[in-house]
Order: sequence, then C-alpha cells, then structure tokens
Amino acid sequence: MAKVAFIGLGVMGYPMAGHLVRHGHQVTVYNRTQTRADAWKAEFGGSVELTPCEAAKGQEFVFVCVGNDDDLRQVTLGETGVLNGMSAGSVLVDHTTASADVAREIGALASAKEIGFLDAPVSGGQAGAENGVLTVMTGGNESHFGQAKPIIEAYARCVELLGEVGAGQLTKMVNQICIAGVVQGLSEGLHFARSAGLDGEKVVEVISKGAAQSWQMENRYQTMWQGEYNLGFAVDWMRKDLNIALNEARKNGSHLPLTALVDQFYSEVQAIGGNRWDTSSLLAKLEKHRK
Repeated sequence: MAKVAFIGLGVMGYPMAGHLVRHGHQVTVYNRTQTRADAWKAEFGGSVELTPCEAAKGQEFVFVCVGNDDDLRQVTLGETGVLNGMSAGSVLVDHTTASADVAREIGALASAKEIGFLDAPVSGGQAGAENGVLTVMTGGNESHFGQAKPIIEAYARCVELLGEVGAGQLTKMVNQICIAGVVQGLSEGLHFARSAGLDGEKVVEVISKGAAQSWQMENRYQTMWQGEYNLGFAVDWMRKDLNIALNEARKNGSHLPLTALVDQFYSEVQAIGGNRWDTSSLLAKLEKHRK
C-alpha cells in the first residue's frame, strides 16, 4: 500500500483515483470543484483536501490529471502547488496531455527539490479509465519509473518508459497524430459508402477483416453510421492536443500536412456546434455537406 494524492477528478481522473483505492492505496484527492471531490469521497472513501499543496503533504506519490499547460502550472507551482507540499524522495506523476516544454519545466523544478518527476500522458479515453485499461506513455528517470509503475498499473494495462522527461508527451503527440488520420479516413469511407447507397454494416463487416481494420473502425463505426457522437473524448480537447503537436512540429522541423488539415476539419465541426462531440464526429461535417 502506498500513500498517494490525486489532483484533478475530471472524466479521466475520477475513475483513475478510484482504481487506486480499489488496489489498496491510501488516497487523498483535490479537485477545483469541491462538490466533485465530495462525490468521489462518498463513492470511494479516501480523503479530500482544499489545496493541491495540502493534498500532497506526506505522500509518496502525487498524480496529476488536469486540462492543459496552464492548469498544470496552477496545481504544481506556487504556494498552493503540489511541489510546495511534497517531500524529497517522493515522485510526481503527471497524466495531463500537455507540451513537452512544460514537462521539462516542471521536471527541472522538481529535481531541484529532489522530487522525482514523470510526464505520463494516457490513451484509452474515458472508457479506458473506467475499466482500468489505459496506455501510459512515460518520460523520466528509470528509477522513478520503477517506483511508480506498480502504482500506475492500478488503472493501466500498458505502462512504458520512452525516454527522458518530455518523451511521454512527445509520444502522446504521435498517438494523436495517428488517430487524426485514421478517423478522417474512416469518416470519408463511411461517407462514401452512404453516398453510394451501400449497407454500412455489411461493408465494415467485410473490410474490417482486411488491411482497413482499426480500433476506430471496430469501436466507432456503428455510432458514426447512426450519427451518435457522445462517446467521450471531445473535439475541443482533440484540437488542444493537435495544436500541441503542430507547435512541436514547428520546433523540430517535422511536416504534418494531414494533421494540420484534420485540425481545420475539427474547427468546422466546432462551427456546427460539435465542441463536445467525440472525435469520430468528423463524419458529421461530411454528412452536412452531402445533405
């Protein structure tokens, strides 16, 4: 059993922190919205604190899962941030999808206090968090990784160290780049099938047995065909992630023409009111033009 704090109880953090309790860890939480933290405590037990700093005091591990770079700085830095409450020898694990730059910034500040730091963004969405089967892409020191991995495995089926601090965030960028292209291709394929008068169910049943098969096809084609886009990871968040990747590409000289194009397609989804639709809603934009 470990003493841990979990900062951020959104759609991902809430179940992730719950899995830590189920695996026998002593968990203290903080959330910006107090009622959310109180609801978590009522469901799982554990403790609630009023600031990230207070939640982090005396903990062996502190986990953070918030929205973006600014949110991450808010809960880690300053008088009320976790780094002000953590002790030397403890480990900070950041599950936020953020920039590699902020990971390196916080990693350096943590190191100066003799606190371990891992940037560890996740993939698998809300369902993956709820079912405890997330993929965790990690950057940091091998020793700190070895300490944290058994704890992280409470809610993950794959936890890998990819390199130094920042490598986790860079790998998550690769993940989102790949997803963007696959979802756009699937959307165009289904759009074409409908326009051609084909039976979408039968088409996918056949092509999913071959090289066109993908996780997106297996898990999203039915709801996409039915025009349902309420399955988790929102367009607003995907655009945030893609912009992180595109900004990094400008720095490292890589060329991401398809990613930039799909990002613009998502902006069109936002323009028709799809900010909170899931990422498979690229089809909605195509179907709107068809009509």
